[in-house]
Order: sequence, then C-alpha cells, then structure tokens
Amino acid sequence: MNRRHFLSLAGAATGYSVMVRVDSLAATPPHREEISNAFAAVAPPVSGAERFVGEPHMALVDLSCDVFVAGGGMAGVCAAVAAARNGAKVVLVQDRSRLGGNASSEVKMHIVGANIHGGRPGWREGGLIEEFRLDDAVNNPHRSFELWDLLLYDKVKSEPNITLLLDSPLFAAETKDGLIRQVMVRCDKTEHLYRIKSKLYLDCTGDCRLGLEAGAEMRRGREAKSEFNESLALDQADEQTLGSSILFTSRNYGRPVPFTPPKWARKVHKAQLQFRPVNSWEYGYWWIEWGGQIDPIRDNERIRFELLAIVMGVWDYIKNSGDKPDSTNWGLDWVGMIPGKRGSRRIVGDHILTQHDLEGKHPDFPDAVAIGGWSMDDHPPSGFDQWQERPARQIRMAEPYNIPLRSMYSRNIGNLMMAGRNLSATHVAFTSTRVMATCSVIGQAAGTAAALCARRGILPRELANDETRMQELQRMLLRDDQTIKGRRHTDPVDVARAAEVSASDEQSGADADHVINGYVRDLPKQTDHLWAGKMQADGAWLELNWTQPQRIRHVQITFDTGFQRELTLSASDSTTSRMIRGPQPETVRDYELSYTDATGRRHSLVKVTGNHQRLNRHNFEPVEATSIRLEISATNGADTARVYEVRCYA
Repeated sequence: MNRRHFLSLAGAATGYSVMVRVDSLAATPPHREEISNAFAAVAPPVSGAERFVGEPHMALVDLSCDVFVAGGGMAGVCAAVAAARNGAKVVLVQDRSRLGGNASSEVKMHIVGANIHGGRPGWREGGLIEEFRLDDAVNNPHRSFELWDLLLYDKVKSEPNITLLLDSPLFAAETKDGLIRQVMVRCDKTEHLYRIKSKLYLDCTGDCRLGLEAGAEMRRGREAKSEFNESLALDQADEQTLGSSILFTSRNYGRPVPFTPPKWARKVHKAQLQFRPVNSWEYGYWWIEWGGQIDPIRDNERIRFELLAIVMGVWDYIKNSGDKPDSTNWGLDWVGMIPGKRGSRRIVGDHILTQHDLEGKHPDFPDAVAIGGWSMDDHPPSGFDQWQERPARQIRMAEPYNIPLRSMYSRNIGNLMMAGRNLSATHVAFTSTRVMATCSVIGQAAGTAAALCARRGILPRELANDETRMQELQRMLLRDDQTIKGRRHTDPVDVARAAEVSASDEQSGADADHVINGYVRDLPKQTDHLWAGKMQADGAWLELNWTQPQRIRHVQITFDTGFQRELTLSASDSTTSRMIRGPQPETVRDYELSYTDATGRRHSLVKVTGNHQRLNRHNFEPVEATSIRLEISATNGADTARVYEVRCYA
C-alpha cells in the first residue's frame, strides 16, 4: 500500500476521528496543569472498537494549526519557537524522543557558526540560539548534554502555542494544485496516526522528508563548476556529499582501564592518522567520518556499522598501540549510536545560494533574514577511508554573509518552507550553511516568516516579493535580536527613537545615545553602538527623556553578553577553555526600571535580580511617561554597565 493511497484511506476511519483545532491554548505561558491538560489533544480517549481502516490498532487524530514543523533539530526547534512567539499555532513533530538533532545527547556535536570557534570575534549569533546558549551556560556549567536536551524540551513545552509530538515521524503528504493540503504522522509508541492540516509547512528534517512526500524539487550531491561558475566546485558533477560521524567521550578513571576491541573493529595504523591528530581523547573526533560516497539515507545502517568500526579501531590504537601511553587510565564512557549526518538532499527555492553569494560578489539581498559565516568546509566523501587526504578543506570568507528568504521556501510547492541543512544552496555554499548555529538562525527566520504569512493570509513567495511586507518581517526579526548583516532597527512605533538620552557616565566612545541608533553589536575594541558607564558605589543609570509624555507599556533592553567569545556546549575541554560557563561578566545582573510622570514624580515599574540574558522584555499597565530610567546596581563581573539598545512601545 503506497503512502498516497494510504493517505486517501485516512478519510475512511471506522467511526472514529477526533478533530482538534490547535489554537485553543492559553495566550500566556502555561502552568504545569495547563501543559498536562493539553495532552488530551494528542491522546484523546478512544474505545477499542474505534480504529483506523488499514491500521486496526492505530487511532486517528485530526489536528489543525497555522504552522506545521517537521523535524526537531536546532532548525526545527528555533522555527517552532519563533513561529509560536509571533502568534502562530504550531505543531512540531520529531521522529526521536529528544530534541536538538546533532546537538542532542544522542550525537553530542557542539553548535558552531559565524564566529568560527571564536576566530571571528563579535559575530556570535543573536536571537533564540543566543537565549538558549546563555541559559545553558548558567544552568549547566558541568556540561551535561542530557540537560541541554531538557532545556530544549522546556523551551518548546513552555510555549502555549506549540503542540509537540515526539517519537512521531512524518510519512505522507497530500499535495494539490502546488500546495500541501495535509500531512500524515505516526507514533507507534502511542498507537496514534495524526492527520494534520496547516497553512504553512516547514521541512526541518535535514533529509527533506516532507519535501520528498510533497513532491518538492530537490538537489543532491555536488554540482559541476560549469553550472554556477563556482571555483570550488568539481569539474564533473556527482551525487556524493559529506559523510556522517559518530563521536565518543572518555574520562580518566585514576587506574588502568583495559580495552579489547570487538572482532569487527577496524585495525587502525599510524599512517592513517597522519592528517588526523590524536592529541587528546576526552572527546573525539569529527574526522571519524564515512559514508558520503554512498546514499546517506538508505545506507544509514551500513554507515552506522562502519563508523562504529572506525571508532573502535581508533580507540584500540589509542589504548593498545603503545603510541599513547598517557591513555592508560582513560576509558570510554559514551559512544554515539546515531550517525551525525552532514548532508543528503536539498530543496530548491526561488534562489539557490552559491559560493559567489557567500563571498559577497553579488549585491546584498533585499530579502535578507539571517547570517552565516562558517568557512566553506568541504570534506572528502569517503572520510576516514581517504586517509591520504586532509579531512577538510576550509575556505574562510572575509566577512559573514546574509541569507535570503527566497532560499527558505520551495520553488514549486507554494506553502512549503525549509530550514536547516536542506536550505536551497549549491553543495559549495551548503558546506558553510550546514552548521547548527546557522541552521538555528535560518530556523528562526523561516518560523517568523511562516507566522507572518499565516497572519496575513499570504504565501512565502508573496512575502519575499513585497518590499513593504519584507520590511515588516525584517523589523520583527531585528526586534527578536536576529542578526541581519548591515540592517538596523528602524521600527517607526518605537518611541525611544525620539528620546534624548543621558547617563550617569559615558566611557570613551561609548555614548549614551548609542542605545537608540538601531544597532546591537560591535566588533572587538569598538563601542560604536554600545553605551558603557562606570559602575560607581551607587551603580549606574541611563535615562530616556521626551518633551511630551509618551504612552508606554513595553520596554525592551539589549545587554552585552560578550559576543567576542565563543559560547556553546561541548564535551571538549580545550574548546570549553575558551568560554565562560556561567553568566557572562559584561551582562547587567540587577536593575530597576522606573518612569517619571507629567508632574515630575518617579514610579518604579519593575525590578530584576540575577539576570544573565541579553534580551529582556518588560510589559506593564500603560503609563504616561516623560522619562524612562534604567538604574543598574550590579553586573555579573564587569566594572562598567553595558547596554546596546533600549526600545519603548505603547
């Protein structure tokens, strides 16, 4: 029974189908009881006789939403949270029991992006991924990947607009007149089939599973130079891509730990490691890579086996070759069982991102919505088996680059968007856009765009081609601290832009009025967009003043969180040594917001202690204010109070 025939049978259930419109959830953050009650939508009571034709032991549940997201890796999580926070009702489905994809405890790959392990200081990504990283650094200083899994689960479950289905792979889609009409998802653990209708559909599966079922145009493999005139492309096109990796961790047990490899382990020799350094082994190794020369989807079981055989062989070499005597007391404490996949298929959009776009050889995109910046990082498809070659060719761009919305929706399926490594890109461009911090900001952009499309009743192509609506989308993204290179905040309803700004102190070049200039980051040793004031015994203050009272009920503040450093969760001690696993010292910790009324009286609005976040938003009953004052009583370690932006809204 093929999938589309099976989908047609979804209307032939024997008397049972529950239709749930997933927009009845509360608009405020849910309490535990509200979250618990919401499970009735995904697992309603059903009698034993009410089952599904063709699947007699599966119950059919109908769901309806604004934005459907397939795939719960970093792109999918950021897309779902962004869409939900911008008012869309979201269904997020993940085929595994944990969120995070390659960043989860199942794979344990650390998230990297435009700042290239701190080698491009000042370009750490903002937005949701920054929020998540900061929370993890503070609440998980001991670097447990299982707590990172839990953080992502908490972020999703804390959004009342998201319905989450774990252990639930998508397996079918119905497309008509170039639009997806509904999709089918199954959860064998709970014996449910879900028939889901949505306005917009996001493929964040990496392997383009939703795009495949919907009939989207796709690419795979590596293009020839002649197609896009890319100097880094091949002379002849092929269907090979980057391989997958299985990582491991180990620790020092303080006593000798023997190791006997399984009989199927590979025998690794020193010559095979000439370009693959084994200098430490608490966390290893991205270059244990294999499988790009075969089908990374259909051959996944073979790829898993070969990667495990290489892991066992490398560890056998470390422990038993005599070349690494310092490893005597070290033992494996975790080996991944899920290959961390780099590449497979890509969905074709209205724009295919190329090497030239990344190198800044084309004009900037009017529909720019996110940044990338990781090197063009290509690997030999056979990975470890091509040991005579270096494991990577990394070409760094001079600067980060913008990514357009037109690379985030399907060229031939009107309501299908994509985020993550299945972005519309050539293989050369993909070698940079594939890393997880970039996938995260692509996810935030796509999720925000999908929410706007659902709200306006338009398709992504209409949004991308409408200058006014694109500016609206960019304002939404910038307000949510998404980084778009070269763009600044020009929101006309932000009354802070008309204020006069003063402060208790201004450090050299870090003027108070920088907080309303529309930019929220500086490169190292620059203070072009930052206010910094010396912390005195009574703290520091910043004040916005207006000649006429302003009606204000929302204030948004962007603090400094040390973008010059790398910040991620890694099992590598050497990588972690470059970070601060806790509150970032530049960040304001304790502060109070107050306002002055037309009579000159000052009133407190909100007091905050223990802050570690960059973006802070405060809602309150509307006030008529002639000034707003931010009084800072403590930072997380710095001797200056540092603020990038203050916004005020009615």
